Amino acid sequence: MRTNQSLVHLGTFAAFIGAFLLLAGTLMHPTETDPSVPVAAFAEYAANNIWLWSHLTQFFGVVGLGLGFAAFSFTFESGRAEAWARLGLVGTVAIIAVAAALQAVDGIALKSMVDRWATATGDARAVTFEAAFAVRQIEIGLASLFSILSGLTLIFFGIAILFSTRYPLWLGWIGLLNGLGTVASGVTQASTGFSDMAMTLSMTTSVVLLGWVVVVGVLMWRLSPHLRDDGIAG
Repeated sequence: MRTNQSLVHLGTFAAFIGAFLLLAGTLMHPTETDPSVPVAAFAEYAANNIWLWSHLTQFFGVVGLGLGFAAFSFTFESGRAEAWARLGLVGTVAIIAVAAALQAVDGIALKSMVDRWATATGDARAVTFEAAFAVRQIEIGLASLFSILSGLTLIFFGIAILFSTRYPLWLGWIGLLNGLGTVASGVTQASTGFSDMAMTLSMTTSVVLLGWVVVVGVLMWRLSPHLRDDGIAG
C-alpha cells in the first residue's frame, strides 16, 4: 500500500473518531446554567463529577480532527490547491496547540478554582471567586483565539478545495463559509465573552464542522486508492 494511501486511511479513522469524541465531550459538558453568569456557572461546574473527563474527551477529539486535517492536506494536487492546503496544515498544528492550552485552563485550572470557591467561607470565598473569575477570563481569551484559528484553517481548506479538481465545489464553499462563521464566533467571544450570540454562533458552526468532517473523510477514503506518493492522483 502506498504511503499517501495509508496516511489517508489513518487520517480518515482519526477524523471520524475525533468527531465522535468531540461530540461526546460536548454532550458531557454541563449546560444547565448560563455561562455568562459566573456564580451560577461556577456552582454547576463545582458539582460536576466528570468535568475533567469531558474536557479531556473534547481535547482528544480536537487531536483526532487535527490528524484528519493533516492527512487531508496531502490529498491535493500540485499548484494553488496544494499551497492553500499547506496553509491549512499549519493552521491545524496551531489549533491543536491552542486546544491543549485551552483545556489546561478550562478543564483543569478552572475546575480546581471553582472547587475551592465552593468550599470556601468568609473572606476566602470572595477571594477565591475573583481568582476563579480571572481564570475564566483566560479561558475566554483562549476559546476566542481557538475559534479564530479554527475558522482561518477551514477557510484555507475551503479555498484549497475550490482550486482542486478532486473534491466538489460545494464542499469548498461550505468549508469557506463555515470558516468565516467560526471566525465571527471567535471575535464575538473576544468582545462579549460567553454571551448568547457567541454561544449560538459557536454551536452552529461546530455542528456544521462535524458534518463537513464526515463528508471529507468519506471523500478522502474514496480518493485514497488513486493517490501516488508524489500526491498526484493516478
